[in-house]
Amino acid sequence: MTDALGFYEHLTFNAPLSEARADALVGRLAAAAPSTVLDVGCGWGELLVRVGAACPEVSALGVDTEERHLERARSRAVELAVADRVRFENRPGDQLTEPADVVICIGSSHAFGDTAAEALVGLRKLVRPGGRLVLGEGTWEVRGPVEPELVWDDLVALPSVAGLVDVAVEAGLRPLWIETANEDELFAFESGYLADLEEWLVHHDDAAVRSRADEHRRRWLHGYRNAFGFAYLTLGVPALS
Repeated sequence: MTDALGFYEHLTFNAPLSEARADALVGRLAAAAPSTVLDVGCGWGELLVRVGAACPEVSALGVDTEERHLERARSRAVELAVADRVRFENRPGDQLTEPADVVICIGSSHAFGDTAAEALVGLRKLVRPGGRLVLGEGTWEVRGPVEPELVWDDLVALPSVAGLVDVAVEAGLRPLWIETANEDELFAFESGYLADLEEWLVHHDDAAVRSRADEHRRRWLHGYRNAFGFAYLTLGVPALS
């Protein structure tokens, strides 16, 4: 591997999230008129800066522990002219204590526990009563042929969409909106992830990169493609609880 290789350059979001779904999600959050927004495990913060742009009065904070992601996030905030209201810090999510009106956690709930139930306990503490929690989480529901030897163990342990919603309700949250990534979004995400490697291989004979790309693609297309999914839940925290 070389430093010249791309670093998620072909992905807008570090999740299977289309522009249309992101716009709808941002619109629903903006309609709630939050004053404060927190993105836990924000990556390069694309969704957070869009929320900031849609909510002119909002103060937002994104935290992550990958500095290269945060550098990209800060540049994007400047590009959208929200850098005065949308900040990014290198901090672990489980060290946060100040609650916000809206909390976003997409693909980063593991910072709060090994299970969805444990994660929701930690995340709920960060949402003010009456606020919103946007949870993006992988799911596992077999829909076609799956070669088990090509599937990582942690994927098989993921909940179904229904199971994830049930856990959220049991945690005292209300499911305001339930949606899942469609096949186009999942294919775009996997292709975008692999694009850094494949673009490199067009111009370089690199055995290590080729092996990494081929192994990931094999596991995706022949292993988890017909079972792995991604759910986006917009959850309400009751004002009286």
